[in-house]
Amino acid sequence: MSLCQLYLISPLEVGGTFPDQLAAALDGGRVAAFQFRVKGLDDHAAAKLAEPLRRICADRDVAFIVNDSVSLAKRLEADGVHLGQQDGDVREARERLGKEAQIGVTCHNSRHLALEAGEAGADYVAFGAFFPTTTKVVTHQAKTALLRWWHVWSEIPSVAIGGIRVDNAAPLIEAGADFLAVSAGVWQHPEGPAAAVAAFGKLMKEVRSFDPAEADLAAIMEDLGEPLPGAVGED
Repeated sequence: MSLCQLYLISPLEVGGTFPDQLAAALDGGRVAAFQFRVKGLDDHAAAKLAEPLRRICADRDVAFIVNDSVSLAKRLEADGVHLGQQDGDVREARERLGKEAQIGVTCHNSRHLALEAGEAGADYVAFGAFFPTTTKVVTHQAKTALLRWWHVWSEIPSVAIGGIRVDNAAPLIEAGADFLAVSAGVWQHPEGPAAAVAAFGKLMKEVRSFDPAEADLAAIMEDLGEPLPGAVGED
């Protein structure tokens, strides 16, 4: 079973000294992907900020993912795009970006949205928020049982997101998250981004993920609040 991996998400401010912070973070340990997430900028302004970050990622073999914008991802020749529920269709993004692009979809706390994304050809699905977060307004609360359920039914990787820090991440790894999407938990870590990345890496090696083949589906569904018919109170 493969180890859970770190998926960094940028803060909204990525100018100034942020490229140096990113380089330091990526040098702190293994990072699978970095998501460029800014708001309120046109593609030209966003591309100007993104290009040095893309090069830093490329030099370290870290996938560079653009949030929301297929057009910006194409302009930057990014490794992929992350789509919110209002950011376009997976099939259209695939047509524009090519078969090698990594396309992820926000699925909140919805099994239905995740199944739809998988059927459309998404490379990963993102569930959350699992914890309170200051990065964005939380309107959907996800349970760790959702990660377990997903990996019983699908081999498509999952990303857990929302308020994740080193000290609360273990249950998500145990539940089978393939990636932990982290922003403030790295950039605002008291010992700095490099130390945070190193600490996440250590945790991911120490915590064992569950085996879907050994999962108790009835218990998972009960945790999700939807028991299987006859699974509870059956003689």
